[in-house]
Amino acid sequence: MRMRCVRGGLAVALAVASLWCAPSAGAADVSVPLREAVASLPEAPESRAGYDRAREFGGWTDADHDGCNTRQEVLLEEAVQAPTVSGRCQIADGQWYSYYDDQYVTGPAGLDIDHMVPLAEAWDSGASKWPREQRVAYANDLSDPRHLVAVTARSNRQKADQDPAEWLRVVTAARCRYITEWTSVKIRWSLTVDPAEKQALTGYAAECPNAPVNVSPRA
Repeated sequence: MRMRCVRGGLAVALAVASLWCAPSAGAADVSVPLREAVASLPEAPESRAGYDRAREFGGWTDADHDGCNTRQEVLLEEAVQAPTVSGRCQIADGQWYSYYDDQYVTGPAGLDIDHMVPLAEAWDSGASKWPREQRVAYANDLSDPRHLVAVTARSNRQKADQDPAEWLRVVTAARCRYITEWTSVKIRWSLTVDPAEKQALTGYAAECPNAPVNVSPRA
């Protein structure tokens, strides 16, 4: 009951802070307006020291042992026209929508599965301190549909490991979605931002509707 009397920035700070602690069973979802969510992201310097993608994050896994790895699961989930599936989750045909560049793609060959916050950026922003098991879980997180997204290979490779201060070439109509999803992943995984990234996010968020950013605790 007392929490209902909390107002403004303190309420936001308490809501977001609940997700910066280790997740616990029964933890509640948090919903924070976009600008306040961006403002809550803690700043810290970044370091790429010791980063090795394959060694530190591993590859795609098949967590539920159904024969489909993480890439294949995302393709199946995001298809706007169902693909043909044969053998051990061999995917063909189908159609997907790449929201970064407003393109429809027929067949999976032209698609990459993008980590909304790239693995190298996650490493720089706090994942270097995690146990490897947590980094593998991050690389293969299917529990939040914003975490991994099927996009054109061209747009994913242009983005590479850049943050929104360095790359935001998504179509104008999708920029607010991109900023919201970037912010949600950073909060959910307790990742920091560097000063240039914080400034860019703040500027972009100011031009977007101050809609809620909904974040669920990690399992």
